[in-house]
Amino acid sequence: MGLLDGKKGLILNIANGRSIATHIADNCVKQGAKCGFGFLPMDNIEKSQRRVKKAMEEFGFPNEWLHPCDVGSDESMDRFFAAAKEQFGTIDFLVHCLAFANRDYLKTESGVFASTPREVFKQALDISAYSLVALTRGALPLMPEGGSIIALTYLGSEKVVPGYNVMGVAKAALESTARYLAYDLGGRKIRVNTISAGPLRTLSAMAVGGIDEMFDHVAKKAPLKRNIDGDEVGKTAVYLLSDLSSGVTGENIYVDSGFNTVGI
Repeated sequence: MGLLDGKKGLILNIANGRSIATHIADNCVKQGAKCGFGFLPMDNIEKSQRRVKKAMEEFGFPNEWLHPCDVGSDESMDRFFAAAKEQFGTIDFLVHCLAFANRDYLKTESGVFASTPREVFKQALDISAYSLVALTRGALPLMPEGGSIIALTYLGSEKVVPGYNVMGVAKAALESTARYLAYDLGGRKIRVNTISAGPLRTLSAMAVGGIDEMFDHVAKKAPLKRNIDGDEVGKTAVYLLSDLSSGVTGENIYVDSGFNTVGI
């Protein structure tokens, strides 16, 4: 018996085999869930789809449903959820694994954050935080019996992490958004939580200034004296998506080797 036997859910967005979304999907599928996946349609949508398919094949779930979804476009999200409804009818969970900020403003040099242009700030908040509202709204008609929604965040939302800059502000907005959604949707038996993962060598993380120093620092200072791996985030996601966490909502769960508890 798997913890997610009989459950169906949507996971957005898989980029490649290093994506946290891929590790979450791997654990969900292993626990019996039927999953559908979103991916960002880049300039070459066929190339983007092949890259995602390759990751799915590497992790052993090559035949799961896959559909493009650009969370910066309401029309793209409408098409995604219409297709998901046709494919699944209803779903039990939604996983938000996406964020974006212009990498030119993810640097450790002094003054970089203060120089953040309005459009860069707006885009980071739109893609990284507002998208949780938009995706939740799209998923609600598919969750008539309730369910679970999770989103990924990082410690830079509440502490200054040099180089994280505008993304830290966006993640703070994401966490607050999750809490408000948890309150708003509790009466519909929908739980909303976030996972604050430690640094991982994902495609998006490598754009952050000083990322190698972050890995070194966590390994030295975290109580477990090591960095985490993506599978550990995936296992925590299964807990939050399963009935094991039936009384948990509006929470932020850290998976960072305990680094968030250390003061110096």
